[in-house]
Amino acid sequence: MARGWESKSVEAQIDEAGYRRSAVLEKTTPPEKLELIRKRETIALSRTRVIRELQTAQNPRYKAVLSKALADLEAQLSTFAAG
Repeated sequence: MARGWESKSVEAQIDEAGYRRSAVLEKTTPPEKLELIRKRETIALSRTRVIRELQTAQNPRYKAVLSKALADLEAQLSTFAAG
């Protein structure tokens, strides 16, 4: 039981730190830049999800679809790196 409370405390601290970091970022960064950061993070999260699904997929057709989706997401991420 103590372990559960400890985990919740750590989780709360992590959430609070993330909130403070995002509040500082929002104050110092122009809205256009924030929008680009959010888009990049969304694409990166989608890429992570697709990779995870690709590792567990059994159907070859589904794997092909996921591979194409992964290539597309990586191409989108490369445009952020170049820009």
